Amino acid sequence: MLTICLDTTTGSSSIAISRDGQLLAASLLAAPGKRQNAWLLPELERLLSSCSLDIAQIDLFACASGPGSFTGVRTGVATVQGLALAHDKPCIGISSLALLAMQLPYAQHPVCPLLDARKDEVYAGLYRCDPLPTPMRDDSALPPAEFLQQLSGPTIFLGDGAIRYRQLIDELLGDDALFAPLSHAIPSAAHGALLAEITFRKGTTSTPEQLLPTYLRLSEAELARQQKF
Repeated sequence: MLTICLDTTTGSSSIAISRDGQLLAASLLAAPGKRQNAWLLPELERLLSSCSLDIAQIDLFACASGPGSFTGVRTGVATVQGLALAHDKPCIGISSLALLAMQLPYAQHPVCPLLDARKDEVYAGLYRCDPLPTPMRDDSALPPAEFLQQLSGPTIFLGDGAIRYRQLIDELLGDDALFAPLSHAIPSAAHGALLAEITFRKGTTSTPEQLLPTYLRLSEAELARQQKF
């Protein structure tokens, strides 16, 4: 099985191509906003060429479907929808927080991926990684202090939200707060490709129409519309 996975949910974008769980090629770029859109498809074509592959050979298209940057989430989902539709192939959306948790297989303690959601909130998850991430609670968007007060016992934090709110985490959790290296702070499409293949083999896929973004909260435009009524 050949799989392509995209992650555009944070300020760093990544692409991975795998075959039966083995990584063939990957690329990572700090590419927020418009740079992300300009880089994504040309870089995908370059990676395919480096593997002597054609897009028509791909069996499964996957992406990190959120949470994260609203623009980034839409970019990844729309790109995978278009590729899957054009080539009549299945697609899969993977939680960006699960991708972060994948950085720590066989962790002895619960893994807490945190992404900075701005507006004094975080996108937060809690996973058991043995070795693949199994959610211990639903991903959520909320103020960091509110989330941290729900935790107990040693917990491993990672992600840009953990970096931004490290002082608060230390203050509230003390010695129970453990932190992954900074090199583990961003999701990886390479991990997404592996998760997508495992999900596919379990019989769970989506059509392009069924692949939906996971925002966890309303966008600015939706909030503005609500305030008018």
